[in-house]
Amino acid sequence: MKPPARRFNYQQCRRLLVTAGRQSSRRRSFLCATSAFSSPSPSIRGRGQAIPPAGSVAPFHSSARKLHDQQQQEQQPAPPNPAPLQRRPTTAPKPVIDIRHIRENPELYAANCRARNYPAAADYPRQIKELFAQWQDHQRRGRGLREAANRLRRQLTNPGDTSQSEPEPPSSPTPPPPPTRDTLLAEGRRIKAELSTIEEAEARLQAEMHVLALAIPNLTSPSTPAGDEPRVLTYINDHPEAATTTTSESGAAQAQSDRVWRSHVHIGSELGLLDFAAAGATSGWGWYYLLDEAAQLEQALVSYALAAATRSGWRQVSPPSVVYSHMAGACGFQPRDANGETQVYALAQSADDAARGRPELCLAGTSEIPLAAMKADATLDEAELPLKRVAVSRCYRAEAGARGANTKGLYRVHEFTKVELFAWTAPDAAEAGDVFEEVVDFQTELLGSLGLHCRVLEMPAADLGASAWRKCDIEAFFPSRRDRNGGWGELTSASICTDYQARRLATRVRFADKLDFPYTVNGTALAVPRVIAALLENGWDEADKSVAIPEVLRPWMDGRDKIGPRHHQL
Repeated sequence: MKPPARRFNYQQCRRLLVTAGRQSSRRRSFLCATSAFSSPSPSIRGRGQAIPPAGSVAPFHSSARKLHDQQQQEQQPAPPNPAPLQRRPTTAPKPVIDIRHIRENPELYAANCRARNYPAAADYPRQIKELFAQWQDHQRRGRGLREAANRLRRQLTNPGDTSQSEPEPPSSPTPPPPPTRDTLLAEGRRIKAELSTIEEAEARLQAEMHVLALAIPNLTSPSTPAGDEPRVLTYINDHPEAATTTTSESGAAQAQSDRVWRSHVHIGSELGLLDFAAAGATSGWGWYYLLDEAAQLEQALVSYALAAATRSGWRQVSPPSVVYSHMAGACGFQPRDANGETQVYALAQSADDAARGRPELCLAGTSEIPLAAMKADATLDEAELPLKRVAVSRCYRAEAGARGANTKGLYRVHEFTKVELFAWTAPDAAEAGDVFEEVVDFQTELLGSLGLHCRVLEMPAADLGASAWRKCDIEAFFPSRRDRNGGWGELTSASICTDYQARRLATRVRFADKLDFPYTVNGTALAVPRVIAALLENGWDEADKSVAIPEVLRPWMDGRDKIGPRHHQL
């Protein structure tokens, strides 16, 4: 295939013409010895430093070098194609990934990827190890070229000094004539061009290793069950049908209660609390209106959760709901899942903003993202830890492919209010575990005080997201879901992310003798729509067509103890 014609601006054309004129002239050209052998700074000075972004290497400065680079690029294999990541602008925090640990433990990371249902990423550790071997080969070649350049520089500086010259072979009958200055300068230019090509290849290999490492999920806690089945840790409150449950001839438990259960969709329609039809016409499937007591119940739940968290030492934050896409990616939230389905709402970008290279924006799926990003590119003090924050925000989930009978109502929606707990801890599993247990205990007490029957689960490896090292979910009993998963539905989640997020957001903590990356812990205090759905279904009284209001919420519900039927005029 014929390569595309290269376009040059005026300064480039002028430089090429001057270069060509000098090459055709018989006059001796002068070139500074330092510039003949100087080269761009090596891309890597040590293994422990952060990997520079691609494109940071100085460009070529001659047409011959450009042609050589073009030929090299045509011969290069295609770069790896990991999971899609957000384009990171130059102003974004520079991730500091422990690539050394990955390449030294490729089997550990590969097995972890397979256990967590990341089959594509399971091959990335091997690829990183191979790319590193190539990078080492380029490093050796570069060192040899720099040594040769130093010898030539000494010969140019002191032509009479032959002490640094290479030893002559013993079989040589007569010593060869010393090289001319023109020969030395030409050799210097050749070394400089070859060295620059090697350094560019080093930068490319680093960038490829970096992209692959970013796509690898966090390691997994020893407490996490293998496979895809969670482990039940404990229950909260008694089952609403436990006292009337018998055993059938086959041994299966059967509820003998004559209590009438309704779905929250039916209850919300009966009491005029929910309007899905108007929301469907306004925004489509997955959106809803909360009316009257339901809207008041949302505010009551938020106020109750914030008050409880503040009493427990969590400081309140009101975060933004719009974040940079690369910030969401750094926290482990990707715009598309493993099946390519959209999970994050991206905001449309104007052509002018795209041309200027402005970062892309998206709607936050959880306030965990803006909370974690609060300390991006920041250094915390050891005395601040654990640093605990609580936030209430609107959250947005595309939930592609989730529409169906099992997701009808408030259980799976595109926009919802959520109270979120987030903390930075010392980089120690025990200290992070203490905060994690505090979060789970807080969730347990909060849901227990609402009178909901729940179970606490240790989630399996296959259910962990990219950032989680350990995860616990709390599921509540939904009478309308008894034919699905025994009626259980997730209400809250809590995770330890170790230094996964801190490394990607360049968040550090200063100790007396070092800088390190803090661990992060997050947990849902309340996902409001699902809690409302659970309260409506579990508090329903078929006899008087009313819903009981938990006692802890009554101060924010004008002291009412139930929501009863009444005529609504919309």
